[in-house]
Amino acid sequence: MSSTTTSTATTTKQSPSSDSIAAGYIHRDEWLKSTPLPVVQPIYNTSIYFLPSVAAGEALISETQPGYFYARFGNPTTDACADVIAQLEGAEGGTLLTTSGMAAISLVMLTFLKSGDHLVCQFPIYAGAIKVVEDILTGNNVEVTWVDSNESVEAFEKAIKPNTKMVYIETPCNPKMSILDLESFGKLAEHHPQLVTVVDGTFGSVYVQQPLKYGVHISLHSCTKYIGGHSDITAGCLSFCNKELYKKAHWYLVLLGSSLSPSDAFILHRSLKTLPIRMERHSLNALAIARFLEKHPKVEAVFYPGLESHPHHTIAKKQMKHFSGMISFEVVGGKEAGSKLVEGVKLISLAVSLGGTGSLIEHPASMTNSGVLMDEEGRKKGGITDGLIRLSVGLEDVNDLISDLTQAMEHL
Repeated sequence: MSSTTTSTATTTKQSPSSDSIAAGYIHRDEWLKSTPLPVVQPIYNTSIYFLPSVAAGEALISETQPGYFYARFGNPTTDACADVIAQLEGAEGGTLLTTSGMAAISLVMLTFLKSGDHLVCQFPIYAGAIKVVEDILTGNNVEVTWVDSNESVEAFEKAIKPNTKMVYIETPCNPKMSILDLESFGKLAEHHPQLVTVVDGTFGSVYVQQPLKYGVHISLHSCTKYIGGHSDITAGCLSFCNKELYKKAHWYLVLLGSSLSPSDAFILHRSLKTLPIRMERHSLNALAIARFLEKHPKVEAVFYPGLESHPHHTIAKKQMKHFSGMISFEVVGGKEAGSKLVEGVKLISLAVSLGGTGSLIEHPASMTNSGVLMDEEGRKKGGITDGLIRLSVGLEDVNDLISDLTQAMEHL
């Protein structure tokens, strides 16, 4: 939430399903004094606001007085949406909304890392994030140590140096669904107070897991995915454990101009109201499909944290409310078989991204982890084989999805 506003989000303890609907209504108390009172937070489709005096403008710009004056600094529609996410995350510092997941990733790295600093980063992570590290951070004299995504928290701690300022991870990790123990990860800063710990939890959503409650400093999401949930906007968010980190990132957000628009924030706010029930259905469908794939003769391996065969299943059970809708699996026959499969489905759509109502399938080695984003050496290092398939399970009838996969498998 913008530091210039006061939230009407509930402070009483209640379930996330209630918070996703009831939290985040800016200026409700003011509207109660007049009619008509809108039930849904309106879109403040304006770039500027009237100022009562020069002194008020000075106070607003210095952020010593609450209120609004220019949309890049804050907007009631955007702040209302941010309030809901902050409530779901348990973010005492607040939440910032950005124009995309990549904007959130870039913002957190540019805010908290400078020349001469050291970053400890998981590998692989989202390919776009890897390029920010390789092309921007290292080009500005930020030292980087990569830690394999299958390693435990101990491996990250061993990589920490006196100049390490950030440890950055994903869990579940894209694309092979490895899980890192958030409880252990959150304790890193206890022994290394100079650290900022960051978790990208996009594959789980703010409903499935809350990293901040384990002591993590910053929780990051591409809201384009599950939080938006309908494949119709791009957005990102950063939630903070305290106001100090929030204020520093908010200033960089203002400088970089990557604040989410009120129109997109309105759509995102609407989507949050159904996030709990969507995630429960995504998870139920995905578990059924993962079990189906695990028994299929043309599938070599299945990576889904809800399966007992997943190496991090016990950790996932401890920190995830549900196991989400993302599955990766390897088909027999490499790239040729993988391409045939993703081109052979009918109900499931061949497309990048994830987390929408409709099921999506893609071939990482040819699409999200190929070309300018990741070379062959990087794919080999990250275990991204030619036969790896990434499936974002949607809300369709699970029997129809299994039938679609079955018929596509017959052609391999």
